[in-house]
Amino acid sequence: MSLQRLTALRALMASQPSALAAYIVPTADAHNSEYISPVDARREWLSGFTGSAGTAVVTSANALVWTDGRYYTQFEKEADLTTWTLMKQSLPETPSMEKWLASNLLAGSIVGVDPKTMTREEWTPLQMALTKAKMQLVAVDKNLVDQARVQLNEPPPERPHNVIMHLPLQYTGKTAGQKITELREAMAEKKSSALVVTALDEIAYTLNLRGSDIDYNPVFFSYLLITPTSVVLFWHLGQIPEGVAASLRDEGVEIEGKPYDEIVPTLRRFARELSENGDGEHSIWLSGEASEAIHRAASGEGYLKKPLNLVSEVSPVALAKLIKNDVELEGFRQCHIRDGIAVVRFFRWLHSQVDAGNNITEIQAADKLLEFRKDEKDFMGPSFETIPGAGENGAIIHYSPSRDGPQRDIRSKDMFLLDSGGQYKDGTTDITRTRHMGQPERLQQDSFTRVLKGQIAVGSALYPKGVKGNVLDSLARKALWDVGLDYAHGTGHGVGHFLNVHEGPAGVSWRPYPHDPGLKPGQILSNEPGYYKVGEYGIRHEDLVETIAVTKDTKHHRAAGLLGDYDGRGVLGFNTITLVPHHKMCISEELLTDFELNYLNAYHERVFQTLGPILMERRLREDYVWLEKECSPIMRA
Repeated sequence: MSLQRLTALRALMASQPSALAAYIVPTADAHNSEYISPVDARREWLSGFTGSAGTAVVTSANALVWTDGRYYTQFEKEADLTTWTLMKQSLPETPSMEKWLASNLLAGSIVGVDPKTMTREEWTPLQMALTKAKMQLVAVDKNLVDQARVQLNEPPPERPHNVIMHLPLQYTGKTAGQKITELREAMAEKKSSALVVTALDEIAYTLNLRGSDIDYNPVFFSYLLITPTSVVLFWHLGQIPEGVAASLRDEGVEIEGKPYDEIVPTLRRFARELSENGDGEHSIWLSGEASEAIHRAASGEGYLKKPLNLVSEVSPVALAKLIKNDVELEGFRQCHIRDGIAVVRFFRWLHSQVDAGNNITEIQAADKLLEFRKDEKDFMGPSFETIPGAGENGAIIHYSPSRDGPQRDIRSKDMFLLDSGGQYKDGTTDITRTRHMGQPERLQQDSFTRVLKGQIAVGSALYPKGVKGNVLDSLARKALWDVGLDYAHGTGHGVGHFLNVHEGPAGVSWRPYPHDPGLKPGQILSNEPGYYKVGEYGIRHEDLVETIAVTKDTKHHRAAGLLGDYDGRGVLGFNTITLVPHHKMCISEELLTDFELNYLNAYHERVFQTLGPILMERRLREDYVWLEKECSPIMRA
């Protein structure tokens, strides 16, 4: 099937007005979404590889996918390796896509890509690299993979436009009117005639609306155009539901609706009007992560003799929603208490089932966890597809068990890695816990403890306000690096408020986040080091943490030792808001320092003191007893 699909695509490449030597298929939609709808899953359809990140390049003789270390094992399991080549982009010896194209295509070659699926920030350096190699990058407006799907009678599904809902002020803490006023003030400072918002989570945040067009992400397909006098939402056929419009009016926003597909012609008309009626000083503000197609339409490129100026930089909405307000932060804390109850109940249940010799599959475990989360107030659904990795499957970093075919049981000899999360009206959760279902081996305990030491190092760190997240990454790896171990993913990502579980522009990784503005109080990040022994087991510990200002009086493990405040810059630290115990049986306490042991015992005491009374109030006696045991102090032998 993969070869048949490649053959159809290659025929379309050859039939273009200027034949394409290569065609690029990113994992992307028109909004630069990390997780995409099936209608946009072109790389997946073409290659069979289902990972959430990767870029395919097809030539007449080659088919390659560049992806990172999270997906190497998954790619080799899913793709037809007789037709597809894995390009391990995390490895220094792997050439970048630009270098590979420049080295493997002839001078004069034409490389094509759908400009809706590539951001301006991606397009510009690729274009420069190909131009330097005497090649050309061209925009192919009609996606060739979509055309191939139609030719093979496998057309893409319809783009979803599900019901959108208003999220009340009790959850958001700020009206849509306040947010738009602040954006207009920023536009005035930039002397911009309009702000074009293309990222779906940014639109949802700005308007205090949520949707369900992409699984696990409470967003809806749309574009938002803000001018000094108007707010235009490009959604579905253009008719905004009256209930939504009324809620926005109550929040100080009079919204105009236009069809989703009208965004490009509308931007072109707007550009022409500004060009004809203005003084040449007009500019349009949009994110550098907006698509190349939107950039071209907004500037009038190809239509105006003198295209408009574009302010193409990090989105002001991305920077605004990065810092949570007091209502959002309290929502995060509260939903993590409820989520902790669900996860604790699940692990107690799972251990009782496995200990009793019952066969529980990974899928059954994921389904049971969902049942427990559904018991909790304001639960809206999972925040991503649950990763229930038993044994060797735990080493697949973004593992997803199939409901078709044989099911893997969770056995008493397994390390079991569970990465899951929930969407609640008052926040988003993302937690990973690794537990052994029987008796761990010594090397497993050693690795488990070294990963835990890394998590504690980040969770207890103090650092100057404004440092970028990548500065903290080595803290998480030090205990692993000491013995020659590592992991092939970042250590932390931002998290949206009842929005995308992965949120930029900040994060903690060995690779710098290009638009990280520096850490400030009020951010929510993950703290998730790991270790993976391919073919045997995986270990990851993940908490969500809140960035807080720290003084000597702050309740923080290192606050009392402060001698200064970084010459006035200010001290930041983390407050862990995830509340689920670690598996003490898997910990080698001799590897823990006294500080680490005290930190862990204090964390477990907080988990029990917070969740225990709730379990008792709900008459969940067995769960209470289990939690009490799991949270009892670790004592040195």
